[in-house]
Amino acid sequence: MTTLHRRPARDRPREASAGPVRDGRRLGLPRRRPRPAGWLFVLPMVAVFGCFAWWPIVRGAVLSFQRTNLVEAPVWVGADNFAALLADPLLWITVRNTLWFVGLALILGFPLPILLAVVMSELRRFGGLFRVLVYLPVAVPPVVAVLMWKWFYDPDHGLFNQALATIGLGPFLWLQDTTTAMPSLVLEATWAAAGSTVLIYLAALTSVPGELYEAAEMDGASIWRRLWHVTLPHLRGVLLIMLLLQIIGTFRVFTEPFVLTDGGPEDSTVTILLLIYRYAFIYGDYGTAAALGVLLAIALGVVSAVYLRLTRKWSRA
Repeated sequence: MTTLHRRPARDRPREASAGPVRDGRRLGLPRRRPRPAGWLFVLPMVAVFGCFAWWPIVRGAVLSFQRTNLVEAPVWVGADNFAALLADPLLWITVRNTLWFVGLALILGFPLPILLAVVMSELRRFGGLFRVLVYLPVAVPPVVAVLMWKWFYDPDHGLFNQALATIGLGPFLWLQDTTTAMPSLVLEATWAAAGSTVLIYLAALTSVPGELYEAAEMDGASIWRRLWHVTLPHLRGVLLIMLLLQIIGTFRVFTEPFVLTDGGPEDSTVTILLLIYRYAFIYGDYGTAAALGVLLAIALGVVSAVYLRLTRKWSRA
């Protein structure tokens, strides 16, 4: 009987691994080495970010534990700034006002750019003209735009009250009434920021296959059904990112309440950033202003982390 002898493992040819190739060595490619010239190109960007982004963050965090007027030597006070801030009743009014602004801005400012982008994508003529008109508010300097809307809201000679007077309505105290002041700020902020968002959605719409729209039209689907069943599912990732960016941006609103109302009437439009401004440049309490900035950064970080965690599965669907 012939006996089959197995070759020792060290003498048998090594089989190709079925696992993924993690580098070029398994394929016989030369290993890439970092080049010093690449670091030279990166260093200017790192220096700019370090000076104008990272260092102010670190300096603000340190300042929140100090009492200083930025002239004399700072005094380390520990958590006293945070304790004084949390004991200020205006803080909680400010938080409530900011949440109210964020809610109104999301209700009005989030779906409006999507609808405008979809309608503009359906236009066969004058599409470029409408893109320019939609983006024009973004090109206007923010303070100039806010001052223009301040004239629109003027109770005596404003454009809105004059237009409404022709049909027998008004006059309305747009910025002087606690009921209408915050919605008036949201309306101006939505007008000013919608243009850039519309262009982003228009660019994202080009990734939707046209065959899907043609099939939906052949099935007799209306524009709203095409929007719900074709457009929105393909824009899911863009929508989630834009929603997060809008939440962060609306929490940081400052120009509108500062220029239009200065926080009035009766502190009904004081936002968190406006309160930070008051602490620093009106009261001269830079430590408490920095403490509020740190709390805002932590809150936005937590909101962003929770939001990304909750939407991770849906964004991959």
